[in-house]
Amino acid sequence: MNMNQLETLLTISKTMSFRKAGEILNLTQPAVSAQIKSLEDEFGTILIDRNQPVTLTDSGKLFLEHAERMLRIASDLKQRLSDLHHTPQGHIHIGTTTSIAMQILPRVLSYFQDQFPLIKTTIHSMTSSQIMASVENSQIDIGITYLFEKNQALETSVLYYDTFELIVSTQHPLSRFAHLSIEKLRNIPFIMLSPETAGRRFVDQIFKAYDVSPHIVMELSSSEEVKRMVELNLGVAIISKLSVADELRHGTLKMVKVNELDITHPVGVVYKSGRYLNSAMQQFLRDLKGMPETQFLGSE
Repeated sequence: MNMNQLETLLTISKTMSFRKAGEILNLTQPAVSAQIKSLEDEFGTILIDRNQPVTLTDSGKLFLEHAERMLRIASDLKQRLSDLHHTPQGHIHIGTTTSIAMQILPRVLSYFQDQFPLIKTTIHSMTSSQIMASVENSQIDIGITYLFEKNQALETSVLYYDTFELIVSTQHPLSRFAHLSIEKLRNIPFIMLSPETAGRRFVDQIFKAYDVSPHIVMELSSSEEVKRMVELNLGVAIISKLSVADELRHGTLKMVKVNELDITHPVGVVYKSGRYLNSAMQQFLRDLKGMPETQFLGSE
């Protein structure tokens, strides 16, 4: 057994095709077949059902779990050896929410990539709960998210604090108010973030605490989508103040203070406790934690 065979099995599991796997790995289809056959002979089991579409057998699924672990170990070893002799380099997979990705990361990453051009970053957009799970499962290296949840398996560090605010169209009747109580929001059409998002969970908790049942007319997966619908005056919304900074500055939306929402929420960086941090991750975390809060809250 060798690492090339494991990489081939992993690629087949993703493409469900010997031909496509060969194209990705720059191998002929017979070479791909030979590598898998060699693995099957060595372990005395069938790993892949060759019928179309190609699928992993139960043995193949079990084998793949261990193959992925071994490939991660091999990748870590290569990185550790490289770190002994080279400047910070490597590939960092970062998970964050859509609003954070659009509002914060452009400033952070433009600085970071100027300073460390050998470090590559890939951004994955997901909900806060997905970020936590993906960091714990080592599917992503670092998360930047709302720190609503505690997890013993994760290290966290607060970067800045955000609030969730009521936003309305400038044409909406509520736009004439500077302040409202949450009681005034009964029967008002609401555009909500989807239930799995951190912002939505916070909003639901607030409404429940004050025994208010919002009139939900629409649920959307990102703050960007919510803002566009509010601009069209299809309803009001409660979303991150940071995510709506540009619209407030340009006057396309208005923020109305609701006293019951006046709670700050930590936004921070998350990574797995005890995992090896390669030179790229160490440098990224050092720079991120060392940035002043104004770096995140400032406008372009």
